[in-house]
Amino acid sequence: MKKIVLRYGLLGGLIVGSVIAGSTLYGKYTEHSEGSMVLGYASMILAFSLIFVALKQLRDKQYGGTISFGKAFKAAFLITLVTSTIYVAVWLVCYYVFIPDFMEQYAATILNKAKADGLSATEMAKKTAEMQQYITMYKNPLFVILLTYMEILPVGLIVSLIAALIIKRKNTNTKSEEVYSTTVA
Repeated sequence: MKKIVLRYGLLGGLIVGSVIAGSTLYGKYTEHSEGSMVLGYASMILAFSLIFVALKQLRDKQYGGTISFGKAFKAAFLITLVTSTIYVAVWLVCYYVFIPDFMEQYAATILNKAKADGLSATEMAKKTAEMQQYITMYKNPLFVILLTYMEILPVGLIVSLIAALIIKRKNTNTKSEEVYSTTVA
């Protein structure tokens, strides 16, 4: 199981890591960041779709065609953890090396959108204070790590649950089938 988890977790990490690095650099040097959120989540779904392949391979080759929900979910969760950790590591490099003012830019974008949406002065003050709090918290690397995990882990957990439910297969060789096959033969 360890080999399959590492193989598919690293491959998933390569997918999401490449997309986040590419979109960060593209946005940094072209001043275009629209659509990067959609692209990011699409890359997560693509990366986590490898969980289905990994679980099927695990079930068919390592467990002889049967796998419990628990074993399937454990493997899927570990793949999710490897992929997510690579995503977080790549984001940390992108953030600290290429866009250390990311949260300030993000806050300005959110506030400009709120203003364009016609928020009242009271609502704008509240939104400004909220964004300032995020800017302050984002100065702490631990918060950056936790927030980044919160972006990707829920997606991976949902895919892991679905994949484990679909791939699980109980042993179909029951006692009654064994008795029937020996009496017929």
